[in-house]
Amino acid sequence: MARPRSEDKRQMILQAAIQLFADEGLNAPTARIAKVARVAEGTVFTYFATKDDLLNELYLELKGQLRAALVPPPASADLQEQVWMAWQTYVSWGVSHPEEHQVLAKLGLSTRITEETRSEGNRTFCDVSGLLEQAMATGALCEQSPDFVGALMGAMGDVTMTFIRANPTSAEVTCRDGFVAFWNAVTSR
Repeated sequence: MARPRSEDKRQMILQAAIQLFADEGLNAPTARIAKVARVAEGTVFTYFATKDDLLNELYLELKGQLRAALVPPPASADLQEQVWMAWQTYVSWGVSHPEEHQVLAKLGLSTRITEETRSEGNRTFCDVSGLLEQAMATGALCEQSPDFVGALMGAMGDVTMTFIRANPTSAEVTCRDGFVAFWNAVTSR
């Protein structure tokens, strides 16, 4: 009879993967992941049938962590305030979780993440996509897809995070200025 899987052990494997993928890239071998997680290499494959399964589940795990950090805006918030709150959440999460952010960015570019997984990960952010669609509807980017605008938000957020990490004392101003640049790019003609 097979042993029941332990959520703690699964999380140890995912944390080891985050650490190694941040340091070494997505080609870090499962043997090293197992060693860092202090489990046998076969145990990795008990929880994730293939390395691609590990990558896809880690992508969803990190998207879920980012989603959990989102704070719903108050009902009275206008569109700009709602987008600001999403921006602030993304930047704050990325600054507070640099390895996770780095790995999520690498996974987002990887061809090993399936379209099904991407769709599932993006589905959790439908409300943010809706906000971006509203913001861009009358602006310079009204002909672009919401995916393009979302990628632009991610890229500008990443630059903002880099500058905040380099100069944490100006984090608040840098975060706000990054948002103003993004908002103006999306909504101005």
